[in-house]
Amino acid sequence: MRAPLEPGPALASVAARAVPGVEEVDVAAGTVRRLVDLGAGPVAVTAHVTAAGVEVRTDGPDATGAGDRLAARWFGLDDDLAPVHDALADDPTLGPLLAARPHLRVPGHPDGFEAAVQAVLTQQVSLRAGRTTGGRLAAAYGRPHPSGLTAFPLPDDVAAADPVALQAVLRVPHARARAVHALAVACANGLVLAPGAPVGEVRTALLAIAGIGPWTADVVELRALGHRDAYPWGDLVLRRALGVPDARDVAAAGRAWSPWRAFAATHLWSSVGYAEVPPGSPARVARTGGPDG
Repeated sequence: MRAPLEPGPALASVAARAVPGVEEVDVAAGTVRRLVDLGAGPVAVTAHVTAAGVEVRTDGPDATGAGDRLAARWFGLDDDLAPVHDALADDPTLGPLLAARPHLRVPGHPDGFEAAVQAVLTQQVSLRAGRTTGGRLAAAYGRPHPSGLTAFPLPDDVAAADPVALQAVLRVPHARARAVHALAVACANGLVLAPGAPVGEVRTALLAIAGIGPWTADVVELRALGHRDAYPWGDLVLRRALGVPDARDVAAAGRAWSPWRAFAATHLWSSVGYAEVPPGSPARVARTGGPDG
């Protein structure tokens, strides 16, 4: 799908969050490879990310237009950036960031459940630690594929797990393991985490789960639902990017950026959370998370 974007930050964002065994990122080649269900079960796909857009190739049957729809959801290619620039270009904080990265887009995720689980697993820890824990979950409950990749566990698979065994696999505090299990149960029972889902209803359902608070719900809204005003104001990296001492200051700053706060957060994260990734170099992984958990 052709749409201008900033490939460095896009690849850095994916690399910083890629679950081992589930998602493979080759920054030098500008590719991301993973399994995606395009309607007939998991199929291996490779996204080629360039400044001109994203081309998605599949290793199996591809429904007409499925690659472009996936690219748009995954890398935010459907967004018209002109209104964002009109609203934010003169802002003293965001204006210089937009000028430096005029085609920066808000990344989404091919699997809303995976994005939500990873949000829970990165509460108050580094992205690297969250990736490692997600890899443990995938190795224990995911589904191996002939491509050599592992499909991230389905909600039903995690919901059926014994909670004590799940905590032993994840090696996280009981409350966090319980939140992952409860999230899986909710999704197995019909909670949809995908663009087009009613944001208010999803948020209410998420906040009803013990161990999921506003930061996690905000991240899920941004990455899984594609809500362009989602703003994880409790995020530690946003606090660092803005140079403010308290999450309330992050929230106050964001009031001027509505309804484009997801773009504001993405620009701020890109400015300090993970560097532009030189070819052949790993993404710099930042500490993330908020008060949830």
